[in-house]
Amino acid sequence: MGIDIRSFYVYRWRYQIGYGIIGLFLIGMLVFAGLYVPGGISNNEMNDVIKSANISLGNINSYAVTNLPFHLLQRASMHLFGVNDFSIKLPSLILAALSAVGLVLLLQRWFKRNIAVLGSIIAITTGQFLFIAQSGTPDILYIFWPICLLLIGTLIARRTRPRTLWKILFFIVVSLSLYTPLSIYALIALATAVLLHPHLRFIIRQLSRVRLLAGFIIGALVLIPLIYGIVKSPGTALTILGLPTHWPNFAANMPILWQQYLGFARPSTTLLMTPVFGLGSMLIIGFGVYRLLKTMASTQSYIILIWLVCLVPIVITSPLFTSVTFVPFVLLLCTGLDRLLSNWYGIFPRNPYARFVGLIPLVILVGALVFSGLERYSYGYHYDPATVSNFSYDLSIMPKNTKQLVVAPNQLQFYNVVAKYNKQLDVVLAPTDNVFATTHDAKGDYVGYSINRIITSAMTNDADRFYLYKKTAQ
Repeated sequence: MGIDIRSFYVYRWRYQIGYGIIGLFLIGMLVFAGLYVPGGISNNEMNDVIKSANISLGNINSYAVTNLPFHLLQRASMHLFGVNDFSIKLPSLILAALSAVGLVLLLQRWFKRNIAVLGSIIAITTGQFLFIAQSGTPDILYIFWPICLLLIGTLIARRTRPRTLWKILFFIVVSLSLYTPLSIYALIALATAVLLHPHLRFIIRQLSRVRLLAGFIIGALVLIPLIYGIVKSPGTALTILGLPTHWPNFAANMPILWQQYLGFARPSTTLLMTPVFGLGSMLIIGFGVYRLLKTMASTQSYIILIWLVCLVPIVITSPLFTSVTFVPFVLLLCTGLDRLLSNWYGIFPRNPYARFVGLIPLVILVGALVFSGLERYSYGYHYDPATVSNFSYDLSIMPKNTKQLVVAPNQLQFYNVVAKYNKQLDVVLAPTDNVFATTHDAKGDYVGYSINRIITSAMTNDADRFYLYKKTAQ
């Protein structure tokens, strides 16, 4: 009499164990990415800190900015914890955690549970996700909004309770997502799929018109600051649509696109490591594209393919918008994994032992994708000189007892924000106190002062980050 592997504890609790592994990976990777790799802040993060600090709760004019939800979160974070590396990155870390949870729930509803586990683990351990998760910029919204839209839309389509809440929440998310450039294309994909797919049209006809109207009105109210911003500055509409302000150089963009997605022979690192997906993941994604083209009947196929068709022109004109393709590529990855696993199980249709042993190569494949991605991320962003030099560690090593800080003119706005949440700090362009500190860019010979101490970082070049001056005796 054979042993039934379905009676094994590990087999019966395999999905719970899988989700536990995802949770541990997520917590560990977010802590690792947020606190250690790259560990500093970039110029883009500094610029977004300035935008967040300029939002005034009592001034509606200050709300007329793109990515408003993120800037409000970042402003709240700085208000609670001051301006430091942690508070700058905290909103992205929170949104990344919510995105990962939402992705797991979405994949559960679009694919089999085993595919949801494997796809989620691969997705949250990619270098692109981890980098965006720790970046104190609104880039995480390119992942967060599509996941929210697809998940809530799926819950509405499947009539999940509470139905009214999901409908109202969907319109709120739609309105908030429109503050983020390029999010409109996920909405266009959903709307087009509804128009073209008969099953989706049937679902829409069954929804309560009153509840839809209530959700639409609430969503319209959320959009008032954005509409005001577009009326005030029509160029904001171009930013929302992701359209360039001048004719793009397609000849220059194509090599960038190649490097972003297919440059496996010559990987590079600047602010973002390329290619953004590894070779193994891209092969599975390619298999997913092939599978979708052969099964065009499903609603998922309609949404993914229409979404990609909308994004292709945008990515060609602005090839650095790689983050907007993350979610559709993950869905394609899961599609490819689903088909690959089905074909693999088809080789062993009845023998449970052969099916179990046959999974070993698949485990090796997924493990290689996960650990190669983690290794590439940790070493690339922590040790590569071309990448590390793009991040500043000044906030974390600035002397805590600094009363007066002399900065260069191009640093004044950012350090004014630091001083706004640190009342003891006085930021100036020229010294007036007996003792003061200067940034690296503001160092110089100050008449009547001598250098008392130099604060350095672990960088190879330009390691002298702060100079402490003291007034000389007359």
